[in-house]
Amino acid sequence: MAAPPVNERARELMDRARTRLAAELDQKGMHLGLPIFIRIFKIPGTLEVWLQQDGTFQLFKTYPICSYSGFPGPKLHEGDWQSPEGFYTVTPEQMNPNSQYHLSFNIGYPNSYDSSLDRTGSNIMVHGGCSSRGCFAMTNYWMEEIYLLAHTALAGGQESFSVHVFPFVMTARNMFKFRSSPWLDFWNNLKEGYDAFEETRQVPAITVAEGRYQVLPDMRLALGAGKKDRESL
Repeated sequence: MAAPPVNERARELMDRARTRLAAELDQKGMHLGLPIFIRIFKIPGTLEVWLQQDGTFQLFKTYPICSYSGFPGPKLHEGDWQSPEGFYTVTPEQMNPNSQYHLSFNIGYPNSYDSSLDRTGSNIMVHGGCSSRGCFAMTNYWMEEIYLLAHTALAGGQESFSVHVFPFVMTARNMFKFRSSPWLDFWNNLKEGYDAFEETRQVPAITVAEGRYQVLPDMRLALGAGKKDRESL
């Protein structure tokens, strides 16, 4: 298993974040190195970090997104200034300690679902700073914490972690509110993955078939999911 890349600058930034997070982790009975899961909601503009504890994922912290591109709806092509939506996977190789945006990781867009629809784009990151051309910019301060939590999870043995990106919190009320959108069918498909996690606090294994995301019924924990499942996305 590959270790996430690191350099001296990234170590210093993570050490700074480590000091800040120590009390928060301790207060929740958590520690660095626990498996991580990330959810992003364009509305209200938040990134959630969940850590696995005693067999289920528990919310550790919700971070404000400083900037993302576009509007509710998926990314369709390179240069459309739209941030994607869907189910993505981050491996150690996608961590970037040398980022020009402080620190970053590539979420893995386009995945196999995006590619099946001929959606294009590249280098879609969660990164520092506060400017976006399709990415999710978190500010340098918050990105140091997010990067540390992700880096230590991967270094501690998690093969990959999931990043689920939604247009909004997928409650019945919000689905009704956006019922006239041309993306409603796509969002109903995303809601299957959202609901699966809400019901079990386990990251569902998700594949792609017949032009849709398929949420597998066994609901395996994503420490990440097995190699076959990772490659399907």
